[in-house]
Amino acid sequence: MKRLVLAVGARPNFMKAAPILRALDARGGWEAHLVHTGQHYDPALSDAFFRDLNLPKPTRSLDVGSGSHGQMTGRVLERFEAALLELKPDWVVVVGDVNSTLACALAAVKLHIRAAHVEAGLRSFDRRMAEEHNRVLTDHLCDLLLTTAEDDDANLAREGIPSSRVRLVGDTMIDTLLALRGRFEPLSKTPAAGWEGKLFAVATAHRPENVDGAGNLAHVVEVLEGTAARLPTVLSLHPRTKVRLQSAGLWGRLERSGALRVVEPLGYLAFMGIASRARVLVTDSGSLQQEGLVLGVPCLTMRENTERPITVRYGANRLVGTDPAKVLRALDEVLSEPVPRYKTPPFWDGRAGERIAAALEGA
Repeated sequence: MKRLVLAVGARPNFMKAAPILRALDARGGWEAHLVHTGQHYDPALSDAFFRDLNLPKPTRSLDVGSGSHGQMTGRVLERFEAALLELKPDWVVVVGDVNSTLACALAAVKLHIRAAHVEAGLRSFDRRMAEEHNRVLTDHLCDLLLTTAEDDDANLAREGIPSSRVRLVGDTMIDTLLALRGRFEPLSKTPAAGWEGKLFAVATAHRPENVDGAGNLAHVVEVLEGTAARLPTVLSLHPRTKVRLQSAGLWGRLERSGALRVVEPLGYLAFMGIASRARVLVTDSGSLQQEGLVLGVPCLTMRENTERPITVRYGANRLVGTDPAKVLRALDEVLSEPVPRYKTPPFWDGRAGERIAAALEGA
């Protein structure tokens, strides 16, 4: 029986982890332990997803909480190392690109435990992003690199990583979406209740480059006001974004925008129930770019770059920055076009978790 530790720490990690655990359980021969670092410690960003995704109770919860990048990464490294010394796994699997991802990978390799990175090879080529450093360093640390698309394989090859360490497996976040699509909450049970049969938008905003500075945050607020002026909009608000809005004196503008429903972060089934029926997504999220492509919902991404260029190439995603005029012009274009039908990339078929389990078995 091989022993594996799967580390999760932030909301998108949970959707990526669930298919891997299911596939390992179905395959047999694995004793899998889930370790939750606690990087997202708010129940709305953590507990609800364990419930919705039917994830097992973590073997260890590290409870690192918030802090600077250095503080958070250091606490995860120290506490995850201690968990590994107790659990003594054959493999550590890390997912995504958050601080927990890098810290857990580093702890594993320093203890000479083989490590695998799910979503390897994603690159925005923007070194101002903390996530970009996490991605690059994690890929160069890990023994097995599990990629979502051919673009990612090419990125790794350019960095000199041998193809023997790389497996193209697809996207486990899409596994989760396809597996649970039939269980998405109806609109009547979500904050979009009453909008059945109507066009509406879904918005999110949380990236530091958009919300930490008062100037960019004011632009985001103007975008949200303009979106709500065109069609009813649900804004799923990250806790840290709400704090920034209040401290910048911008919270009142959102409260006064009548067609904008501001809600606390939702569980997976409720949020996807809204997003899957939206006419358009306005976001700075990475995961919504992927989900919009598969759901057939166009996405306007308030960033100048993306680590998921495949979503742009397949036509579902437009990079629009945060200049309100540019974003709202793009929104008007989307609303004037027919409802789209997108092709999906190879291997985005709901079986990435199975391929990951096979790759771990064969490595």
